Formats: sequence, C-alpha cells, structure tokens
Amino acid sequence: MKVIIIGTNHAGIAAANTLLSYPNIEVTMFDRNTNMSFLGCGTAIWVGRQVETTDAMFYAKPEDFEAKGAKIMLETSVNSVDYAAHKIYFTDKAGNEGEADYDKLILATGSRPIIPNIPGNDLDGIHFLKLFQEGQAVDQEMAKASVKRVAVIGAGYIGTEIAEAAQRRGKEVLLFDAAETSLASYYDPEFAKNMDENLVNHGIELHFGELATAFFGDENGRISGLKTDKATYQVDLIINCIGFTANNPLGGEHLKTWKNGAILIDKHGQTSDPDVYAAGDCATIYSGALRDTTYIALASNAVRTGIVAAHNVAGTSLEGIGVQGSNGIQIYGYSMVSTGLSVKAAEVAGMEVLYTDYEDYQLGGFMPDNELAKIRIVYEKESRRIVGAQMASKMNIIGGNINMFSLAIQEGVTIDKFALTDLFFMPHFNQPYNYMTMAALSAK
Repeated sequence: MKVIIIGTNHAGIAAANTLLSYPNIEVTMFDRNTNMSFLGCGTAIWVGRQVETTDAMFYAKPEDFEAKGAKIMLETSVNSVDYAAHKIYFTDKAGNEGEADYDKLILATGSRPIIPNIPGNDLDGIHFLKLFQEGQAVDQEMAKASVKRVAVIGAGYIGTEIAEAAQRRGKEVLLFDAAETSLASYYDPEFAKNMDENLVNHGIELHFGELATAFFGDENGRISGLKTDKATYQVDLIINCIGFTANNPLGGEHLKTWKNGAILIDKHGQTSDPDVYAAGDCATIYSGALRDTTYIALASNAVRTGIVAAHNVAGTSLEGIGVQGSNGIQIYGYSMVSTGLSVKAAEVAGMEVLYTDYEDYQLGGFMPDNELAKIRIVYEKESRRIVGAQMASKMNIIGGNINMFSLAIQEGVTIDKFALTDLFFMPHFNQPYNYMTMAALSAK
C-alpha cells in the first residue's frame, strides 16, 4: 500500500513512525520546509537565551526515516491533489515538477499565523513566529543594537513567551492585546491578572484592551511604529502573535471543512473522502469538555491524531478519545496550567457552569521553599461534570497535577466524586488536606 503524508511536523512525524511499524506500507513524506519535527514551543526559550542552541528542538531527522524505508521529499511544494485519480502534483527544490500516486493520503499541513489586515503589514521588521526560519529571523533582530523597542501583538502563549524573551535580551517591550488580560483564551481574569502582574514586575509594558489599527515605517520601508485605537507608539520591531488558523491549501471544495476552514475528520482521523485522512492543526478534533467537534492547535494533539490516523490507514481500527486542550506556560518562573474550559469559554459555548476556587501551600507547612498553589475547577451546574481546571504557582509540580483533571474531564467525573479521590500524601509533594480535593469539597 502506498501512503503519502503531506507535512513533516508533529502530526506527520507521528503518522510516519506509526505506519513504518507495519509491513508492506510504502511511505512518502512531503514538506516545503528545509527541516522536519521542529518544536516551535522552544523558540522563545532560545531567543531569550534560557537555552543556548536549537539542536535538540529537532527530534527527528530525514535519515532516520529513510533508514526505515520512507522516502523524504523536503523543500518540495505539493501544488494540488487529484482526489479522483489518487495523485498529487508537486514542485521539488530544483524547480522540477512531478507527480506521485497514493492508495491513502494523510494531510498534516498544520496551521498558519493570522496576518492582521491593516495598513503597513508588509513593512520590513514585522515578524511572525511559526517556522524555525522565522525564529531565526527574530533572533537576528534581537542582536541588533538599533532594535531597542519591541512591540508584541497578541498576548497568548507565544506572545507572552516572546515578550519575556525580548526583555531578557535587553529590549524595551510593549505587549498588546485586544482582550483585557494576557492568556485570555485559556484562563479566567482572576488567574490571568496574576500573570499580568508578573509581566509588569519584570518590566513588560502592557497595553490590553487595545487594538492595532496600522503600522507605519521610515523612508527605507522599515517599521518605525504602530497606531492603535488608543494611541501611537514608536517601535523598532513588531512580532505578530495574534493566533493561528488551520492551514488547508489542498482540501479545496473536495473535503468537508469546519467553520474556520479546518478539515473535518471523524474520531478515526478520516475525512469526507474515505481514502484521505487528516491530523494535527489542519484538522478538527473532538473536545471531551464540549463533547463536540472543535479546533485546538497544540503539538500534543497533533501527535495523538497522527497516531490514530496512521493506525486506521494501516488497517487497525482505532478511535481517538478526544482531547481537553491541556496546556501550560512558565514566565519568569511563574507557572500556569489549564485544561478544558474556563468559565468564560464555557459560557461562550452556551454551557451553564459553576466554579470553585481554592488557594493553599503546595507542600507540608513545615517544608522549606514552599509556595502557594491557586486552583479553579469549573463544572456543569446540572450534571456537576468537571469541564475545566486552572492552576497557578511558582512550583512546577502543578504541571503534572493538571493531567489528572484532563483525565477527569475525559471520563466525565463529577466535582463530588473528585472531592473524595484518593491522593497520596507526602510533605515533599503535597499536604494531607490537598488543595485539589479541598477545592472540590468547597464546591457549591
């Protein structure tokens, strides 16, 4: 069986590794980029010089897959797909055009950054952060003495992380977002404002509830400032981080899509064409919190959907169990993690929810280097099913704890059942009255 995979980042890599564990499957991988498997989540950590090199951000190499029998076509653009004839048409790095036929096709074309449609968006000195090359370009900008004042547009995960990175490189940083807080897509204001305070305490200038309306440049076509609905600012560099959307250049009118253009797939990764599968950020995913189809662009989701799609392509029926969109961030040592829905997100989705908040020290009271942990559990009012959780602390241990709430959402655990969950106690890790179960016990 011939299988073509278009896209060699997280979903494509996971699909290829899975398929190559089966006999008699011929795998060919296409990507227009020069590299594969880039962990973009490490870009800001490197730009901020918390790590010195990017070597370990590539966890798979072409030669690894070639050794397993795959054919790798990097720097090759797939121009179109003839779904009826089961063929793709491409242009390789030498400019040669070619075609390849398939029995099954896996689309793993990922996501693309949202480009603000405002005047001046084509000026030099405006950057995005998605590909490795874009990270390199931003890093080179940070090395310029002439770049003193940096504007970051968008205070989601990437924007907040690159704001920290730029400040660590000695830049004056202005962070903009149309929302009233940072990280508004993941956390309720009561949590996000703690991160806002953390950013201000480290010298980041916040401009929230403010919408960029135009960029302007100097006589050389280089960015020199931006205008918002509130004021005008002089800056030397702009990094756009306003979000991502599905990158679906090949589905055309043939494949059914979701409202944002993502390829609509079932729990097996199969599209509306039975010989075409999709995985990762180019496709939809099932939400355990919503219990419905949604779109969540995360590397962890891409890996899981790539594995599921590949097994089904190979003939092993495997149904994905969905995701909760579990995520985390650490800025200047302050950690925040969440899963499922915030109160705001649940209400936008039309769900009637309640929530319970709690705050206590993470470790036994007599332990040194102890820190407060803050938690919110969100649950449906009628069913009392847990649909979301948020945590914040200066201790990294919360990163593992949020996974338990992801499982609770997946399995439909109620707030009342969670309250009596058996959690071990050891003062190096927690308290006998664990803040997570205490939060649940205090629910209405």
